[in-house]
Amino acid sequence: MSGLVAIVGRPNVGKSTLFNRLLRQRKAIVESEPGVTRDRLYAATAWGGRSFTLIDTGGLDWDDESPIQALTTRQAELAIHEADMVVLVVDARAGLTPADRAVAEVLRRSRKPLVVAVNKVDDPQGVGVTAEFYGLGLEAEVIPVSALHGTGTGDLLDVIVARLPGPPEEMAPPPEQVGRLPVRVAVVGRPNVGKSSLVNAVLGQERVIVADEPGTTRDAIDIPFSRDGDEYVLIDTAGLRRRARIETDVERYSVLRTLRAIDRCDVVLLLLDATRPLAEQDKRIAGYAAEAGRALVLVVNKWDLVAKTDKTYLAYEEEARRALHHVLWAPIVFTSAKTGRNLGRVLEAVRLAAGNHRRRVPTPEVTRVFREAAAVSPPPSEGKRRLRLGYATQAGVAPPTFVFFVNDPELAGPSYVRYLEGVARKTWDFRGTPLRLVFRPKSPS
Repeated sequence: MSGLVAIVGRPNVGKSTLFNRLLRQRKAIVESEPGVTRDRLYAATAWGGRSFTLIDTGGLDWDDESPIQALTTRQAELAIHEADMVVLVVDARAGLTPADRAVAEVLRRSRKPLVVAVNKVDDPQGVGVTAEFYGLGLEAEVIPVSALHGTGTGDLLDVIVARLPGPPEEMAPPPEQVGRLPVRVAVVGRPNVGKSSLVNAVLGQERVIVADEPGTTRDAIDIPFSRDGDEYVLIDTAGLRRRARIETDVERYSVLRTLRAIDRCDVVLLLLDATRPLAEQDKRIAGYAAEAGRALVLVVNKWDLVAKTDKTYLAYEEEARRALHHVLWAPIVFTSAKTGRNLGRVLEAVRLAAGNHRRRVPTPEVTRVFREAAAVSPPPSEGKRRLRLGYATQAGVAPPTFVFFVNDPELAGPSYVRYLEGVARKTWDFRGTPLRLVFRPKSPS
């Protein structure tokens, strides 16, 4: 990583708007209400031939002693600690405030390279208001910007690139890792099932905010890490509520980010709360992941809170399989983010599902297996017309997709499609991944 740049400041000065502007994309949720950003949000960008990573943070506020704000402030402090450089964002309209001075004092003690971005200078004639921010007493350039309109951001990026520590020597990756991409894992589920707790437990650090209040996580947070030589990106997401219960714009944006996280991941970890019955929303999330073609692992969290007998495990698994019958291929892992129980098995299941999601079978083997299946259970007929299988091939991966060339695709009814999928799953290991079976007409000879 060639440089970490943390964007910090008191609440509601426009940090996330500036973050999005510098990235030239809408990655962070932006609303007029303070406190929308809570966790650290990372994104790579480049300017002037130099690549670096921006960190968006929640507002620093040591006077607000509410649990969520205390956790938000802690996350911002961690960003300052790990950053190579810090951008302090202040509000030109509000002027210099005691809260700005408090943040500046923390940054002064950090001894990190600094630049002050005076935001909301939307009128070019108003650049003179930046002068008062020299009163912070920081050894830093003061740059007027408008994150909303983009003015001054080029100057800000010039300063960031100039003040970043020199790029480290690039080390060539081992030959076996060239071309390997990290496994992207989206952690999803209903509110308050322990998604952020699981992410922190897997990482072994306080990376995202954990609180009893539902809806603590709002953005989809991408967190790269490695384990046993494998590279991953964990995506912590906001809890998915039923549409009727989405009450605010922030919640609506959070849900959209979560759905996008599913669309761009390789494996979905669907967290279920062992202390609560399975709900329709759990079924919808599993169905959405399957329809999106994502690999899926079911993680039953808070297993330490369940009173157990020798039949508890099997009873819960039976109930889960009955409720989530449309994803019977998804493995189930029982765990506790709080105690660390079976956390290793969660990553084992992820590796299994990710590998099977990209499994490819040679065409001769595919054709042989499905022809034998047709001999055991002849294809269906309609009147005098019977489905005739020509040859079959695997046309793609992620998810594995099989194409059957037949005389009439309309004769392939749902029950026979399920039969062929069952044959595929008995023959090859496709645990953790959906399969696509496509029927196409044979070309006339």
